[in-house]
Amino acid sequence: MCGRYTLLADELEILQEFGLHKEIGSYQPSYNIAPGQNVLAIIHDGNAKRAGYLRWGLVPSWANDEKIGYKMINARSETAHEKMSFKKLMSRKRCLIVADSFYEWKKTDDGKLPKRIQPAGRKLFAFAGLWDKWEQAGKVIFTCTILTKEANDFMQDIHHRMPIILPKNKEDDWITPLKQSPVQAHEFLQTLEDDELTGYNVGTYVNVAKNNDETCIEPIIQGN
Repeated sequence: MCGRYTLLADELEILQEFGLHKEIGSYQPSYNIAPGQNVLAIIHDGNAKRAGYLRWGLVPSWANDEKIGYKMINARSETAHEKMSFKKLMSRKRCLIVADSFYEWKKTDDGKLPKRIQPAGRKLFAFAGLWDKWEQAGKVIFTCTILTKEANDFMQDIHHRMPIILPKNKEDDWITPLKQSPVQAHEFLQTLEDDELTGYNVGTYVNVAKNNDETCIEPIIQGN
């Protein structure tokens, strides 16, 4: 599961980190990125990498109603190559979704407590994502989903699923314009090594998606 994350870097840092050469239009950092919002993503158009915005919550091109997107913020990497919603996208519509941390909620006797989680030693990273274009009655939207997998040793104590964070040297491979079969893309994801993760407790202020300031990432001592 990945339902909330952050992107606090400035635009120049993002351009440099991902080897982008064009400015990102209307870029705004966020402490609390939530489903349904437009999120910064990177694709390869066959000539170069480019960054732009996709709405978080996949609406497949064949869907009758765009509201399906709210149910498709994540895709299970173990089966994405088999599912109608994701199979073709695994072959030709892969993207990087740019972030610098994500939130996950740990079940405790006191309720679900949020944690902010980051790769150790990396300020910026990319989730493995899929995107699609939906068009109906003259309306066009571009949407995306974040691929997930079984939790690693670090995450198991927090949640049984986690987003796929691409190793730095695998980011360009994921969005290569060379067409892969869905099975090949699936196998690529299965071979990825995990980054070492670190995390700390934050307050329930982050639970409300409209809350979007530095309070979201302030560390707290559990029980306070």
